[in-house]
Amino acid sequence: MFPKIYGLLCLIVPLVVIVYSNNKNEEAFLFASYLAGGEIFLRMIQGTLLYEIGKYGVMLFLVLGIIFGPFKQRFSVHYLFYILLLLLGIVFTQVPEGESLRTNIVFNLSGPIVLGVCALYFYYRPISKQDLMDALFFMLLPLFSMITYMYFRTPDLKEILFGGAALAETSGGFGPNQVAAAVGLGILIIAIFLLLKEKLTGYVYLDAFFLIYFIYRGLLTFSRGGIFTAAISLVFFAFFYIIYKKMSLQIIFKYVLIFGLFLVAIWVYTSNITGGMLDNRYTGKNAAGIQKKDITTGRVDILAYQFTNFFEHPLGIGVGNGKYERMKSQKRMTAASHNEVGRLVEEHGIIGFVLLLLLLIVPLFNFFKGNNFQKAFIIAFYMMWFLTINHSAMRVALPGFIYALSLIRITDIENELIDE
Repeated sequence: MFPKIYGLLCLIVPLVVIVYSNNKNEEAFLFASYLAGGEIFLRMIQGTLLYEIGKYGVMLFLVLGIIFGPFKQRFSVHYLFYILLLLLGIVFTQVPEGESLRTNIVFNLSGPIVLGVCALYFYYRPISKQDLMDALFFMLLPLFSMITYMYFRTPDLKEILFGGAALAETSGGFGPNQVAAAVGLGILIIAIFLLLKEKLTGYVYLDAFFLIYFIYRGLLTFSRGGIFTAAISLVFFAFFYIIYKKMSLQIIFKYVLIFGLFLVAIWVYTSNITGGMLDNRYTGKNAAGIQKKDITTGRVDILAYQFTNFFEHPLGIGVGNGKYERMKSQKRMTAASHNEVGRLVEEHGIIGFVLLLLLLIVPLFNFFKGNNFQKAFIIAFYMMWFLTINHSAMRVALPGFIYALSLIRITDIENELIDE
């Protein structure tokens, strides 16, 4: 009963606050951040009234923020066309008898449409550094709840049979792929706070402990995508932030050495707990230590099949039809696609390819206009989105929301861009 009440409050309270405050202090941004970060946790504890309520909530908060907010919105024609062109794919949609057309369309289009709505809100929107850090803090709060829940839901690690696949037992009983993506986001946010010397708890050592624990829990899921995504995004962020701060090589070496030692210690500890299976998992070996032919667990085969369909049907095969096409084929592969890039070009054809180029190019204009401080955030959000949709598609609001953050203009004080 409590999860449902909690899920309901996550919708009602923000709606009241956003309307009452007229979004004067970016309340829509803060609450959308919280819900985007907490959607997987809500699904995990069955706190959603509707399965896609997290996506609907994020869109609703931001639309209300646009309507009631004092900021004169600078709408992007790019993303209006993006949403309209996405809907064209519905024309070719056909589902087998007994399947729900509405469910099929919502499942495949809700994530990309969330991205479009979020992009409309954040396109070149001036966001102060403090508001951005507050929003990242709000996003992190439900991730702490999720990590705590995972701790209590995980059985004794000695009882778990670790192998060469991702584990629901160490992921709170939910999908390891999505859980690892959320944990990876938590790792990135905590690391950003530490790098910027912004204290989460008031104690830097406690913040460092939380970072270590998030990495540990992420490794235990045995789902690699979210962890690699966090690591790569963090490297890009650190690179531009180091340039911005003009750090000396001596300081850089000190930080890299300390972080490297902690990382090795976490890895060795986790590997020992899993009987060495963590090493096998990340080197693409099975439980017997034999190298797998495909370390992507079938994702490359699906992607190849999607591009084959694209070349055979350049106008697209229709929203959601990719799954049924693969089910009809004689090839042994997972029906559901985890790759949004492949899904776009397969199901939307040439239009999908154009939409993909639009999504890839527009944030880069914002990136090149910014200084190195702004570039650090923009490239981290951009990489987090792109890598996530390549291993976990857009099943939740999070990737689309993170993408939209790569479009903001970070300011020091209102409407004044941070200078070098």
